[in-house]
Amino acid sequence: MNLRHRVAAGFAILCVLFLALVLLQVVAGDRLQEEHERRLGRLERLLDANHQVLQSMTDAETGVRGFQLTGERAYLTPYDTGRTGASEALDRLAAGSTSRTLHGLVDTERATAAQWLNAYGVPIVSAGVADADPDLAARGKRIFDELRAVNAAVTQRLDTERAAVMAADRRDTHRIQLLFAVLAVLVLLTGLGLAWMHQRHLLRPLEHIRHTLRRLADGDRSARARPAGPWELRAVVGTLNDLAAETERLITDEQSRARAGELRQRVAAELRGERDFTEKGHRVARIIAEALGGDAVYARATVGPGAGLAVTWPHEAPAPAAELVRHIRAGEPGTVRELDAGLAVALSGDDDCPPGLVLVTRAGGDWTEAERTQLAALCREIDHAVRQERMRLRQTRLITELRTLDEQKDVFVSTVTHELRTPLTSIIGYTEMLTDGESGGESGGGSDGENDGLSPMQRRSLGAILRNAHRLQATVADLLLLDRAGERIGADPAPVDLAAMLTGVHDGAAAAARAKNVAGVLDAGPAWVLGDGPHLELALRKLVDNAIKFTPAGGRFELRLSADETTATITVTDTGMGIPADDLPGLFTPFHRATNAMDQAVQGPGLGLAIVRDIVTEHGGTVSASSEVGRGSVFTVTLPVLSPAAVEAVHS
Repeated sequence: MNLRHRVAAGFAILCVLFLALVLLQVVAGDRLQEEHERRLGRLERLLDANHQVLQSMTDAETGVRGFQLTGERAYLTPYDTGRTGASEALDRLAAGSTSRTLHGLVDTERATAAQWLNAYGVPIVSAGVADADPDLAARGKRIFDELRAVNAAVTQRLDTERAAVMAADRRDTHRIQLLFAVLAVLVLLTGLGLAWMHQRHLLRPLEHIRHTLRRLADGDRSARARPAGPWELRAVVGTLNDLAAETERLITDEQSRARAGELRQRVAAELRGERDFTEKGHRVARIIAEALGGDAVYARATVGPGAGLAVTWPHEAPAPAAELVRHIRAGEPGTVRELDAGLAVALSGDDDCPPGLVLVTRAGGDWTEAERTQLAALCREIDHAVRQERMRLRQTRLITELRTLDEQKDVFVSTVTHELRTPLTSIIGYTEMLTDGESGGESGGGSDGENDGLSPMQRRSLGAILRNAHRLQATVADLLLLDRAGERIGADPAPVDLAAMLTGVHDGAAAAARAKNVAGVLDAGPAWVLGDGPHLELALRKLVDNAIKFTPAGGRFELRLSADETTATITVTDTGMGIPADDLPGLFTPFHRATNAMDQAVQGPGLGLAIVRDIVTEHGGTVSASSEVGRGSVFTVTLPVLSPAAVEAVHS
């Protein structure tokens, strides 16, 4: 091969290697970085979605507990938003799950959330009134603890996948860097080879010819001349030096990005840990100082009224001046500012909590853009953790206040009912004595009331006193029943014949129905349940009494009982005034009365349906209502039935 062909081949090889070097950087390197960010971004989104699942379900649980303690449906707003948010977050988790293990954990988390909703949240919300059943509360807590455990398992699995992605990406990056270095060396060697070839086969012969001609012309004077370095070689070497510097810069940037991602993950893991919040702050401050080479780190955050976090690392470092703290807090939250004192970031606040801050100091200053970006990312993690802690403390404080209010309510009801029973007993006793003509011993025990010395007006007044005293006594008795919710069913519940009980209730209400000219219909098939017969009868009697009370003359009420293999269903239907749709959700809340009943001055404290619901719930059943104003209402009670074998044992 002649010289021209060898030079052409050398330049072709150099161009190919240089093109491969550029393509490796532009295509392979950039695509590797994009794929790395895409996979990490997917895992970060899945982690955020998993956090949202737990937060939304916690909101739902808080709403249900608040409703349990107060009976106010306004507390169910977090339940509705939390249930929807958890479902959406679970959908995002399922859509983003690629491994079979993660997908199985997400399915388990979805099933556990659905189990909590179906077994605890939905029955309470659908019933419309607070349920104080301790067994139901214990079951709800157990299921929610299982949900927390599954949620933690999903988080652990995502952290494992993220660590695996980081390790795989580091290996790929090292391979690309190695290939890049090999290609750079080949380019350098090829360029040096071309330069050597140029020097040997072109410049040296030409220099020898020039040297010979000068020697011939000028003698030995030109023998001392030395050729200068060829400009071609200097240009190639300069280009290769530039390429080596750029290669080193790219490798350094890639390593910096990898270290920043690992540092952010480390801080996030510390903040999600189970340690005390103050201890977390000290550990994170140390991590920031080590990562940025800081001499000291100051962090301030407020998580609630009177609950602040002040961290200084190292411990002996002096705290920043109050004026500097005010200046940093006045900045835009999340924005990194370089001050004379160091790098500072303001953390977000709210109406109850002033903004916080993070300040990193270092002798000499000179912060790089990479350090500013790194501090901003770490402060975003810290700000998120502070907001979560604020929310947790507020929820805890709210639940404590609700429990205190509930306890105060119980004490109030107990005190009022106790204080009312004694004077009511005296009022009723003496009034009955007066109406019987036995007051003051003026007549014998056999007086018929005709010679009691009372005028007709006085007898009517005493009758009114007695009726209202009995009414107040019944209200006090209802309050006692509500106050003792969960204590009514004894240790040994007995089989109850619902058909016989319903017949007795219907017959007992016949007199009141005839007095109002209201017809009654009874259709009771056989059904047996296990429970407290007198209290079940009380619940059914209150439903029937309401049906008669709210039905005008000429109307009717119906009692129907049917049963299948698992459930007995009792319906109480009337053709009364009906219940407005806006009043149905709180119908079973104590002291709740429909607006049309109050407008028409229908007497009653609004306790009967709350007692019905408590009794039915204690027997493992449900009660619901549907109504249309002007056309009547339907109340449906469902109870678990006894098995045929248990019924047969009762008859035998």
